[in-house]
Amino acid sequence: MNPPADHATAPVRLDKWLWAARFFKTRSLATAAIDAGHVRLNDERPKPARTVKVGDRLHIRTAADAFELTVLAISERRGPAGEARLLYAETEASVAERARNQQARALEPVFDHPDVRGRPTKKWRRQLHFFQRKQQD
Repeated sequence: MNPPADHATAPVRLDKWLWAARFFKTRSLATAAIDAGHVRLNDERPKPARTVKVGDRLHIRTAADAFELTVLAISERRGPAGEARLLYAETEASVAERARNQQARALEPVFDHPDVRGRPTKKWRRQLHFFQRKQQD
């Protein structure tokens, strides 16, 4: 599949492009991330209304991962995920780092207790004791 050609030359706001490329679920979340400094455009801290051009370098930190990428195409329309992936090229270092982070998250212990306030339940206490014994071994 080729990048969408109909929007290739029209200037697009950074927050709209991040939304169209499916890095954020809503434009307001993209705007909040830009304002918080979680998005860098060509190693600068941009504003949400900054226009994105083909060839720009982006560093994006989301709640789960960090991405380093180059803009390949411009689109202000949010399409399917396959079309959104054609808008950018992620660097090899970024892909490797995300794979390492994903593996580390998979190895972290997960407790089934949904609410950690107050006293632990009997099941949660058993899990804590099991984890503590594993740490000592």
